[in-house]
Amino acid sequence: MSLIGLPPQPAGVAWPTTAWPQGALPGPSAGRVRQAVDYAFSPEALPDLGQTHALVIIQGGRLLLERYADGFGPEQTYPSWSKAKSITQALAGIAVGDGRIDIMAPADVPEWAGASDPRGAITLDLLLRMSSGLAFVEDYEPDHPSDVIAMLFGEGKDNVAHYAARKPLAHAPGGFWSYSSGTSNIVSRCVARAMDAFGPDFEAFMRARLFESLGMTSATPKFDAAGTFIGSSYCFCTARDFARFGLLYLRDGVWEGRRILPSGWVDYARTPTWQQPTEDGPYGAHWWLGLGGPGSFSANGFDGQYTVVVPDLDMVVVRHGATPLARQEAPRAWLGELIERFR
Repeated sequence: MSLIGLPPQPAGVAWPTTAWPQGALPGPSAGRVRQAVDYAFSPEALPDLGQTHALVIIQGGRLLLERYADGFGPEQTYPSWSKAKSITQALAGIAVGDGRIDIMAPADVPEWAGASDPRGAITLDLLLRMSSGLAFVEDYEPDHPSDVIAMLFGEGKDNVAHYAARKPLAHAPGGFWSYSSGTSNIVSRCVARAMDAFGPDFEAFMRARLFESLGMTSATPKFDAAGTFIGSSYCFCTARDFARFGLLYLRDGVWEGRRILPSGWVDYARTPTWQQPTEDGPYGAHWWLGLGGPGSFSANGFDGQYTVVVPDLDMVVVRHGATPLARQEAPRAWLGELIERFR
């Protein structure tokens, strides 16, 4: 598969480490873009999109449009939910760049250490691609059997990685794709073990090696009682800071001329896993693919949280809101249409 090239920061445009350079919507599409944005924040959109709380559009490294619903604003932090999975992927990349992790080797998971344990064949690559084969029920309805609810709010909440890692295989490793928040927390703990850092020490690693480099001053990760970053679900940020994270991936892991993520790591994130999901499809390595058109990739979160990276338009779009579970497809479709109005 041929990947669309990742554009560099345009000459003369400052990096948004302290403040976003300002820009304007392109004239030919400005009216149609504003029309779509007005709709998203209008009462008429509530039955379809649910509530839209924040929208940020970046193009060419500049902030073109920013809008917030009443009661929300640029200084407020928003829940990541599963957008945190893509942050976890970045942290794994930093560990790879440091030579601490080989993603093609068996993952460092104590629960699988037995010589005869078939789970010992699971690599970090399979975990990042949601292809480990581990049993895990990813269901968000409170009255349904759900491993993700039990992990985050019930019996597993004090040690989320252990809860997920003790699950048995439902499929042979590498033979089946299944979205699992438990998988992301296993990855998070693998990174922590590789960096020998848990709790406050791991947060210090996150800040020094990722957040502070980008100027993501609002980033607030959450940890369980065992000191594991809950990398499936919990990193609060402002919409502007989520856009900074998206820009890092749009710029191939480079920021202000310094490589934050190892060479090839962003391409790895946006290369489809070979087991193509049939309903939510396609998926890379802890990033979703195609929401903003061919070549785009995105960090998606429950309740309608999105950071969409669109290389062919040199664009990042961040949307936060509260969309009913039954209407989760609506903001995806709306974002796809919004982005298409720039073409």
